[in-house]
Amino acid sequence: MDKNLRIVIVGAGMGGLATALALAKKGFTQIEVYETASNLGFVGAGIQLAPNMARILDRLGVWADIDREAVVVSETSIRQGDEDKELARVDLGYVKKQYGYPHMVGHRASLAGSLYEGCKNEPNIKFYFSTSVEDVESFLPKPSIIMKPRNGEPYTVKADILLGADGIKSNTRTAMLKEINAPDAKVLDTDQAAYRIMLRREEMAHDPELLQLIDRDVVTRWIGEKRHIIAYPVSNKTIYNISTAQPDKNFAAGPSATYTTKGSKSAMLGTFGDFCPMIKRMLDLVPDGDVCEWKLRVHSPLPTWVHGSFALVGDACHPTLPHLAQGAAQAIEDAAVLGVVLDKCPDSGPESINKSLRVYQELRKDRAETLVELAAANGRDLHLGAGSAKEERDKKFAALKDKQGAVPDKWADADVQKMIYGHDCMKEAEEQYQGLFAKL
Repeated sequence: MDKNLRIVIVGAGMGGLATALALAKKGFTQIEVYETASNLGFVGAGIQLAPNMARILDRLGVWADIDREAVVVSETSIRQGDEDKELARVDLGYVKKQYGYPHMVGHRASLAGSLYEGCKNEPNIKFYFSTSVEDVESFLPKPSIIMKPRNGEPYTVKADILLGADGIKSNTRTAMLKEINAPDAKVLDTDQAAYRIMLRREEMAHDPELLQLIDRDVVTRWIGEKRHIIAYPVSNKTIYNISTAQPDKNFAAGPSATYTTKGSKSAMLGTFGDFCPMIKRMLDLVPDGDVCEWKLRVHSPLPTWVHGSFALVGDACHPTLPHLAQGAAQAIEDAAVLGVVLDKCPDSGPESINKSLRVYQELRKDRAETLVELAAANGRDLHLGAGSAKEERDKKFAALKDKQGAVPDKWADADVQKMIYGHDCMKEAEEQYQGLFAKL
């Protein structure tokens, strides 16, 4: 493989940044990243830093800075929202011993910022901001893309490899599916939305009960009918991250509508009005103008992620609900596998590139789509209302006190963690590449 091939990456989110860095670490010399935003002013809420992601970030040389700010989680407490009654407490202390890295939580800006700094330290990665994809002129034999600067004229970029990491509203995905005469990805409205809240330590300091939350190395999930709240300390316990899921009542129904909206504090307090007094005090600390709500959407599985020398990455091909905390991790696994398969590609011809990208798809598609469905199923289980299904779920929670059975919150279940955290996607790609490539 000629390492001087021109590789174009559309999108500078987690998947795009990690892909650029993974390819640069493999010696590729012409990596261009195009991003619609004018800069990468990182915002957002907390993020769970699972071992399967930490392992890759460490190999890419960006884990140390993230690790310094992150909080090691020793356990998770799953509680009934209305009474604050503990349903289950699950020890996570074993995670580091079993998987090489502890389960940690951090700030999304720290993760994205460290990936960006890692990319900036690689002279072979160039960024083009305020530039979006206007169209894909052709996919075969090599991709040709029309780029549109925000304040300039469109121009054509010819690439040897094109990677679409442009998110759930991906233009590159739409162009590929049109090219192969497949229907565009069907956006699935989950009827769920999320508040993402960051409370500063000083905002909680006057309330001993709230201060105790930020001082503990615990991920707490409060559950109720059709709703839950998950919260944990980040940034060396200077910030308490709160993320919710609740029925979506505030967005237009159309799939092209914005995915965020300025939220109403009174509506947020009303949504969790039957939760315990401590939670209501916590939510009441959010400043009136700082309430923002995200619409949670996914799309149906795609017939393919690959066409010619083009492949999709991350949310462009497998957007997921946050109920397993694996969205960013799966995009970063995509990136890591792309680095391996393109490095191992035997030559620079379009046919070999296509085969290598199909190996990437073979290694990643089933796993990512399985976790998408598992996240959706976990949300359904957590949000049960009164009835036999909830009674059965709560019996399983009760059995955990005698250390029996699986954890109904799949994120905290040891068998699910083994499937997710124990998977070394780079090692698998190294070991299986030749055999998979030969079969294509």
